[in-house]
Amino acid sequence: MAKTPEVGMPAPDFTLPGVLVADGEAVRADYALSAQRGRPAVLAFYPGDNTSVCTKQLCSYTSGLDSFTGLGATVWGISPQDVDSHEGFARKYDLAFPLLADVELAVTRQYGIGLAGAGLRRSVFVIDGEGILRWKHVTLVGLTFPKAETIAAQLAALASR
Repeated sequence: MAKTPEVGMPAPDFTLPGVLVADGEAVRADYALSAQRGRPAVLAFYPGDNTSVCTKQLCSYTSGLDSFTGLGATVWGISPQDVDSHEGFARKYDLAFPLLADVELAVTRQYGIGLAGAGLRRSVFVIDGEGILRWKHVTLVGLTFPKAETIAAQLAALASR
């Protein structure tokens, strides 16, 4: 398995299917990291839809979404469930950013956050507009996650460069 990319190195590019539920309508599309060039991106890898810690994490990021988008950032949630599961999860909790399906765990492997037999490590990566990894938080157990304010502070630091 690949190692977790180091801060200051290019973030591995990928394209995944995903869904954004807005105003009750689900829009399915392919999401490519390379298409985000020119603006920062927050990748929030989470183990599973409709689980207690993941629900708390993604709901907190939805609540803090204005602080991310106000700094020009795109936010994507990424997990191994399929797009149908993501759509139901997004509708149930009014999640306001795209959820991407890494069903084959290919992107999880690229980012070096896979766990044998257990999916992935809860992780957040902040990538600048040039595609360079600028901050990461990778958990060992996955019961904690960085707060929206912590991620927003990292994005603000990018904006002040």
